[in-house]
Amino acid sequence: MRRPASVTAFRGPAVWLWRWRRNPLRRGSDVLEAWLVLAVWVLIVVGGVLTGLAATHAVERGMARERAEWRPVVALLSQDAPRAAAARVSRPARVWAKVRWTGTDGSPHSGLARVAAGSPTGTAVTVWTDRDGSVVSRPATASEARTRAAAVGALAGVGVGVVPFTSGRIIRGCLERRRMAQWDEAWARFGRTWGHKTG
Repeated sequence: MRRPASVTAFRGPAVWLWRWRRNPLRRGSDVLEAWLVLAVWVLIVVGGVLTGLAATHAVERGMARERAEWRPVVALLSQDAPRAAAARVSRPARVWAKVRWTGTDGSPHSGLARVAAGSPTGTAVTVWTDRDGSVVSRPATASEARTRAAAVGALAGVGVGVVPFTSGRIIRGCLERRRMAQWDEAWARFGRTWGHKTG
């Protein structure tokens, strides 16, 4: 015999921290769930904040190192740059073309860089290089680095917080199903005696 649907739906008024209070009706699973909720929120807040801050600082340090190490150099086009497939009204088209330059140690370098479409061979262009002399993108400014670092830190913090939140929801769902099964068992055991005279 199953309990009426109204019994399943009724939970009574919410009582703050009821799982922590002494109560003869409090079950072991209630205490376990209370500790679980506390642990989940501690992991979400502390883990998310610490991870977000660590990711933010790591990105800021990396971009600061790029600004310090990457240098602009003047390179020359090794060949005519391809012409744009279609004319652009808002801004000139830029295409990839092969360029060459001389490193600080006098060694020759070459690579691909974005240049104005249709530029002739020998056109001077500015490219950014790392310590090894490889072509890299322009490093982010300090303000751009702060914005990117904040975005990465926020995503990392949220990503870390999702793990304990999802795990906690799954465990709480298991505990809830276990409680409902125990309630069904108790209802089947004692529900039959209701309505019978005991005296």
